[in-house]
Amino acid sequence: MFAGIGMTTVLQSSTATVLIVAAFAGQGLIGASAGLAVILGADIGTTLVAQLFSFDLSWIAPVFMIIGFFLFKMEKSGKLKNTGRIFIGLALMLVALGWIRETAAPLKESDVLPLILSPLQSDPFFAVLIAALLTWMAHSSLAIVLILMSFVAAGTLPLMLGLYMVLGANLGGTIPPILATLKDHPQALRISVSNMLVRVTGVILVFPFMEVIEPYIAMIDADHTREIVNFHTAFNVVLALSFLPFTGVVTRLAKKIIPDRVERDDPKKSRYLDVKDLNTPSVALAAATRETLRMADIVQQMLEDTITVLRTNDMKLLEKVSEEDNTIDEIYGAIKAYMAKLSQEFMDPKEAQRYVQILTFATNIEHAGDVIDRNLMPVALKKIKQQTQFSEEGFKDIKNIHELVLASVQLAQSVFVSGDLEMAKRLLEDKQVIREEEISGMASHIERLSEGLPDTIATSTLHLDIVRDYRRINTYMCTVAYPLLEQAGERHTSRLKLKK
Repeated sequence: MFAGIGMTTVLQSSTATVLIVAAFAGQGLIGASAGLAVILGADIGTTLVAQLFSFDLSWIAPVFMIIGFFLFKMEKSGKLKNTGRIFIGLALMLVALGWIRETAAPLKESDVLPLILSPLQSDPFFAVLIAALLTWMAHSSLAIVLILMSFVAAGTLPLMLGLYMVLGANLGGTIPPILATLKDHPQALRISVSNMLVRVTGVILVFPFMEVIEPYIAMIDADHTREIVNFHTAFNVVLALSFLPFTGVVTRLAKKIIPDRVERDDPKKSRYLDVKDLNTPSVALAAATRETLRMADIVQQMLEDTITVLRTNDMKLLEKVSEEDNTIDEIYGAIKAYMAKLSQEFMDPKEAQRYVQILTFATNIEHAGDVIDRNLMPVALKKIKQQTQFSEEGFKDIKNIHELVLASVQLAQSVFVSGDLEMAKRLLEDKQVIREEEISGMASHIERLSEGLPDTIATSTLHLDIVRDYRRINTYMCTVAYPLLEQAGERHTSRLKLKK
């Protein structure tokens, strides 16, 4: 909940927070109950921003604008540029609020406005619906609450009507996230629906007691302008504290409303790449990371199937391995297209670095898949057609290399996710072990050839090609470790020393 408060205080939008959390939930990065807890905090966070803007801060708008401008110009991309955007956004909001106050004041003398407000005063339920509709159109409960505050301050809007409309603003703020996640994973949509269930329940419980509640709100601050934002804050704080112990109950109800979809799984279709996440680099990069790991899982399965094909001459399994490489190619194409749409302008240096790491690792995984499909499988097919068998010792050497390379694929994935330096060092140490194992196996193979063993002679070329291709796969996997070690100063960028 506190994470949600902090996140929304920075973003100035609970809607943005809901969409980010929903995206994480859709990718399985956060549970439904934890996600709802963040949203409850987000709703409190947006009221804190409203509290800040309820004061006359027009004098600080030029200061924010100047700070934002210089921060924006200090670097082409990264945290400073984004911080500059925040300051410029704050300045524009403060200027806009000043204009609203100035524009709202003359409306107090309007002959038409009472005709519009009179039906709303006599029908608070309709007032709540109107406010909800306005909030949906504005995509911001914060904006509507601040406008209501300005109208009440100008005497244009009666206080009690303004309080009812604050309830509507809280309801309307739940609509944009639901519409934005309708076609997303059910888990993402459940986050938005859970938020609406909490809001609707809160409004239903509070609505009949508004006349009783108002005097208590006035005790906090008798200023009508402050009453609007104080009620908005109190409503969200009480709602969050009341529902925080029951997030599991709410999310289970949301699951009944939004059941899991029964979909045919197409392995060639990307599972985690969502175009809507492109505006949030951290979320988009997390999605691309998961999709890249899925490629690595497929390569790992291909390797496991490869040794079976070499041992059993299973033609159907060989065809399956080739089809899996087509799947890798499709996923790789989707990742490249997705990353090309992801603008690096809004990334900080670490995110830009991660961007390169993902593309590099995905490319090397795709190359490893090609080695299996275009090199190892033709060797296996040749072995099947020739009806030959490896000698017992020869296959033992191949299997030993296979297990070492398979372990390197698994370790490379861990290095890719964690960025752990010790794991990266171990990956390169294992590469040397594989190299030594290759030399040792080569010596044993030559010794068997000299002994004239028929199986060794018949499969000699195949044996050497397989070992060479396994080493190539290991080389592709090890590339994930080099940038990490170079950045840490643990490895030089090149082993060669050029003559001057």
